[in-house]
Amino acid sequence: MELRDKTLAVIGLGYVGLPLAVEFGKHRKVIGFDINPKRVLELRAGEDHTLECSRAELKAATHLAYSDDLADLRQAQVFIVTVPTPVDQAKRPDMTPLVKASESVGKVLKKNDVVIYESTVYPGATEEVCVPVLEKVSGLKFNVDFYCGYSPERINPGDKEHRLPTIKKVTSGSTPAVADGVNALYAEIVTAGTHKASSIRVAEAAKVIENTQRDVNIALMNELSLIFHRLGIDTLEVLQAAGTKWNFLPFRPGLVGGIASASILTT
Repeated sequence: MELRDKTLAVIGLGYVGLPLAVEFGKHRKVIGFDINPKRVLELRAGEDHTLECSRAELKAATHLAYSDDLADLRQAQVFIVTVPTPVDQAKRPDMTPLVKASESVGKVLKKNDVVIYESTVYPGATEEVCVPVLEKVSGLKFNVDFYCGYSPERINPGDKEHRLPTIKKVTSGSTPAVADGVNALYAEIVTAGTHKASSIRVAEAAKVIENTQRDVNIALMNELSLIFHRLGIDTLEVLQAAGTKWNFLPFRPGLVGGIASASILTT
């Protein structure tokens, strides 16, 4: 499926959606959509209070327009959903933002449109939760009238070294042709390259274990740091020493994600 000449809509302009909209907006027509009118006005004025994108970066996205009007999304043929997926008090995923975003997209969805999700979800969520909402609201049939993709976000908030174009992107689609189209779409802006997964569920599962590995590593290293502190040992020195072994995860102070993030310790 060829997506090269399609108009994009990025739904949700937070720390994930805005950099994505800006990068695509340097090359093609993009509608950056957010339900918060204040956020839209801020971005139209060339400001980003999250500091994920500088004034110069926002200005460079000459094909990007911002809107909080759902009707403007009718211009798009490809929708990228980047809303958050928080957890509730019972630590269960709260799919409300994702469902509401899917309802909004469903209201403007047309034949042959593609909806790509980037939100963190469990394997199967795109096709089991989001797709039924799209079908119900739009009256269209999945993989007949419209298609879906999944490409998990890999943004580290505040990280100025590892930016969207320099982080390899996992992509997927609901049919082989759509998978090819989604992969080619992200390849336009991700200079680090892409990895096309065999299915949406594989891509969703990859995101789950990425986050799990990060969280387990952070928790482990924070526990060890408490022990080292009581023993009068500098944890940073321990990590530097251990990092000399070829199969030890790289030690890079200050980064979020992986063992390196544990260099921000709770001692």
